[in-house]
Amino acid sequence: MYQPNQQQSYMQQQPVMMRPPRVITTKDAMYLKDQMSWLLLAMKKCKHFANECQDQRIAQLINQIGQMHERHYNMLLRNSQMNNAVMMQNVQQQQYEQQQKQQYVQQQQQYGQQMYPSHMQ
Repeated sequence: MYQPNQQQSYMQQQPVMMRPPRVITTKDAMYLKDQMSWLLLAMKKCKHFANECQDQRIAQLINQIGQMHERHYNMLLRNSQMNNAVMMQNVQQQQYEQQQKQQYVQQQQQYGQQMYPSHMQ
């Protein structure tokens, strides 16, 4: 059974991402495409119904809602316009460098154990 208080507390617990991620996964890209399609459709519907509306106050409110959807659409568009391939290469390079550092530390530890076995016990 739907309980509004549970949904509100759930939504309040969700963290807010202040910056877009550096890399967009395939799943993220599909979600963004869907979200942008929904926002575009909502913008078009708001424009249509605002034009059809006889009451100017209601038409103005519908236009404001359409503008909100347009702002959200533009924000997603701006944040998704990056060269994802280059960013993925940077992530892979960072992972490789981290692995190299870990291997170096392990080799140094092994070397130290071989040189000074009595100190390690």
